[in-house]
Amino acid sequence: MATSSSLLSEDQFLCSICLDVFTEPVTTPCGHNFCKACIRQYWDSNDLCLCPMCKEKFHRKPVLRINTFISEMAAQFRKSVESPCDICTGTKLKALKSCLVCQTSYCETHLEPHQRVAALKRHKLIKPVENLEDRTCKNHNRLLELFCRTDQTCLCVLCFKTDHMAHDIVPIEEEYEEKKVQLGKTEAEVQQMIQKRLQKVQEIKHLVDLSKKEAQREISNSVQVFTDLVRSIERSQAELIEMFEENQKAAERQAEGLIKDLEQEINELKRRSTELEQLSHTEDHFLLLQSFPSLCTPPHTKDWSEICVHGEICVGTVMRAVSQLEEALMREVRKLCDAELKRIQLETVDVTLDPDTAYPKLTLSEHWKQVRHEGTLKKLSDNPERFDSNCCVLGKKGFFSGRFYYEVTVQGKTKWDLGVARESINRKAKIILKPQNGYWTVVLRNGNKYKANAGHPVTLSLRKKPQKVGVFVDYEEGQVSFYDVEARSHIYSYTGCIFTEKLYPYFSPCNNAGGKNSAPLIIS
Repeated sequence: MATSSSLLSEDQFLCSICLDVFTEPVTTPCGHNFCKACIRQYWDSNDLCLCPMCKEKFHRKPVLRINTFISEMAAQFRKSVESPCDICTGTKLKALKSCLVCQTSYCETHLEPHQRVAALKRHKLIKPVENLEDRTCKNHNRLLELFCRTDQTCLCVLCFKTDHMAHDIVPIEEEYEEKKVQLGKTEAEVQQMIQKRLQKVQEIKHLVDLSKKEAQREISNSVQVFTDLVRSIERSQAELIEMFEENQKAAERQAEGLIKDLEQEINELKRRSTELEQLSHTEDHFLLLQSFPSLCTPPHTKDWSEICVHGEICVGTVMRAVSQLEEALMREVRKLCDAELKRIQLETVDVTLDPDTAYPKLTLSEHWKQVRHEGTLKKLSDNPERFDSNCCVLGKKGFFSGRFYYEVTVQGKTKWDLGVARESINRKAKIILKPQNGYWTVVLRNGNKYKANAGHPVTLSLRKKPQKVGVFVDYEEGQVSFYDVEARSHIYSYTGCIFTEKLYPYFSPCNNAGGKNSAPLIIS
């Protein structure tokens, strides 16, 4: 059966404050163990009452009681690891000191000669330890009392004289003190790293809480929007049904009146038909001639050939209702887009143009906020960053993470390209704007044709011509979105992108087309 000393290690019974075996061990509410005196002294020397291990804060100092189980285990462990006296016979007493010269551990009684005899007084005494032979040189059977910094090993005097004369040698005590200082610094650095990571944990938890609240707010807003839309649709449907039913009732009333008039004329005509038939069978010549003028004159009737019943139920009515719903939906969409754009605008960054990347026919303003195509080829340094075949320029600062947003005035232009480009794009050849080549852009052509260059160009139908375009990037989400800032509307979004390198704002004012497209792109 295994003994307790073989199952338990020294680390399990060391106080993390004094680094010695527990004395009167106590347990904090968070479950960590310390010497009673150590934890009290730690709390007395700090403003906050917290656990030295996990940094959990306590509003008041916890009531500490001796953990009897750990106390008994620590006592057994201490007893099991105590060094016995090498001189004692029979029952061995606890060693008080170990002599590195004699390589022997002594109890208080057998240590007496080392405290009395002059020659023995010069011996090196340390706290009692086991395996004293490990502190002796295997080659020369001499005490290891030197440290070679060159080879990072312990030496005896003879080792030094034979193999390490040219090395950096110091007494082992000196190296011990230096290493102890380094350990203290390392421990402080580790504690600092722990603190930073604990702070980061709190930051992440805080961000998660904020994200949760934001998500709940968005859910609430979206539920309200869709509830209002559903109610609007139901109300429009009810109004449309009511109108159809009223029109149907009106048509029925009209038909009833017409039928009544027709039935009256039918009765009158039937009476006339009867009179005519009777007259046609009479043999009284005088009666026939006398009655003929009045009976053969047609009775007064309406002209029914153009009269019909028209229901007002028509496609136009439905289309008008649908059009009204569409307008209501667009109003809600504009509200949502406006709220989204306001949040995105909080991510605005200061973007300036990088003259070292500008195509030689482009002219940049003094503060690098405007770019236009002048048409004159300038003599500029040919550096790896400069575009030499494409009328474009990049922003000076690249982004490797997070979110960023910027706005560009495009008023007065008939052609332009805007978006972002990755750092490794080819700048020395004709380019095709598409994500596979490292470009996520929206472009204007011929004054009114807008496209997103998403592999296969996507034609964009915009209600108004944007005068200012906003560009938003969420690096981690893989999203690049474009907005009409003044109309507060969404233009297009690239989603599901995978970014692995820096992204730079991308601008092209395009050729000035003989002055028709001479207006600059202006970073707002």
